[in-house]
Amino acid sequence: MKKASLAVAVLAASTSAAWAQSSVTLYGIVDSAVRYTSNANPGVSTKQLIPGGMSQSRLGVNVTEDMGGGFKALVNLEHRFNSDTGTVAAAEFWRQSWVGLQSSDFGQIRLGRQYNILFDLYTSSFASFRYSPYIEAYKPEMGLSMAARQDNMVKYLAQVGNVYGEIQVSAGEGQSGAAAIAPNKTIGAMLRYNDGTWAVGGAYLQATEQTGKKVKGTVFGASYTDGPLYVNASWGQNKFDNFYDLLDQSSGPAFAASAATNGAFDIGVKTRGAYTSGLLGANVFNLASVDIKTRNMLMFGATYQLTPQLNLGANVWLTRQTHYGSQDNLAAPFAAALAAKGLSTSASTTDKASFFAFVADYAFSKRTDAYFEFDHTNVSGNVTFGNGMTSRDGVTVGLRHRF
Repeated sequence: MKKASLAVAVLAASTSAAWAQSSVTLYGIVDSAVRYTSNANPGVSTKQLIPGGMSQSRLGVNVTEDMGGGFKALVNLEHRFNSDTGTVAAAEFWRQSWVGLQSSDFGQIRLGRQYNILFDLYTSSFASFRYSPYIEAYKPEMGLSMAARQDNMVKYLAQVGNVYGEIQVSAGEGQSGAAAIAPNKTIGAMLRYNDGTWAVGGAYLQATEQTGKKVKGTVFGASYTDGPLYVNASWGQNKFDNFYDLLDQSSGPAFAASAATNGAFDIGVKTRGAYTSGLLGANVFNLASVDIKTRNMLMFGATYQLTPQLNLGANVWLTRQTHYGSQDNLAAPFAAALAAKGLSTSASTTDKASFFAFVADYAFSKRTDAYFEFDHTNVSGNVTFGNGMTSRDGVTVGLRHRF
C-alpha cells in the first residue's frame, strides 16, 4: 500500500546537538462494491452495496521517530469503517493500536493490539492473491487465522538476511463473564524465508481461553514468483479442546445453570465463534462450528499479470472438520436441549467445504483499481448455510482507492 505523507517535521538543531527526526504518515483505503449472492435466504438471492469487496475501508496513522544510534520509535493507529454507511466496521474503534521500538541491530518490539503471527504469515508469504492479500468479501483462510488480531500483545520481530521471524505473547488479564470472550492468552512464533522468488514459512499459535481450554493453530505454506506469474499453496489446521465437560449433567437444573448466558460454556461458544470468524462471517458454518475438534484447510492458487494493468487470479480452498459431537458427549435430554438451540453434531460425521474464487483486477493507476470477483461454495456434513442450503454463488464488482 502506497502511503501519502501528511506531514514531516524536522525538529530544530543547534550547533552543539542535532534533534531527532519525526514523521507522521496518513494512509487509507476506500473500497465499495456491488455484490450478488445466491441462496442468501430460502430461495432468495440478495443484491447489496457492500463496504469493501477486495479490502476493508480504513484510515490509519503511522508515526516514526528517528532517535539516532540505530533506534526508532514507532506508532500505528488504524480505524476500519463501512464506506457504504460511514459507520464503524467493528466494535473496536482502533483495529490496530500499538507502540514499538526498533533497533537496526536487534529487531523490533511492538506493544498493543495488532495482527497475530498467523495473519502475518498468510498475508506476507503465500497470500491468496498477489495484488491483494485476500478478498474481504470472501476470505476462507481467515477462518484459520484465529481472529487475525489479538489484544494486549507483545510481539518481537527480527530479520537476518532472507530469514524473518516473529514471536507473540498476549495476556488474558484474568477477565471473566462477558468480558472473557476476548482477550485470551496467546503464545506463538512464525518463521519465513523469502529470496524474492521463493517464499516459504510456518507458524504455530496457541490461545488459552478463560475456561482453560486451548485452541492451537498451525500453518505451513509457500509461494513462487517469476515475472508476471505468482503461485501459492498452504496448509493450515486449528485444534480445539473438548469443552463439553464445562456442562454439569448431574441434573436438569445443574445443566441449565452451567449452560446459562455468560457462563463458562456460553463464553466458550462465543469465543470459538470469534476464532472461526473468517468462515462464520460468510455464514458458511452455523452453530456446529463451536464444538469443532479439528479443522484442516488446503489452499492453492495462482495469479498472472496479463498486462501492466490487468491481473487475473484464481484460488481454491478445501476444508475438512471433525466434531466432538453433542450427541456423543451429552446424555440424550441434554443433547436435545442444545439441539433446540441449533447445536446438534455427531463425532461420526465429517464436515467438508470447498471454496473457489476468480478475480480480475484492472489498475487505472498505482492507487485506483476496479475488480470483478466470482465465488462458489459447497458444504456438507453437520453444517449448512443459515438458510439450510448447501451451495452458494457470489459475484462482486467494485472500486478501490488507496492513499
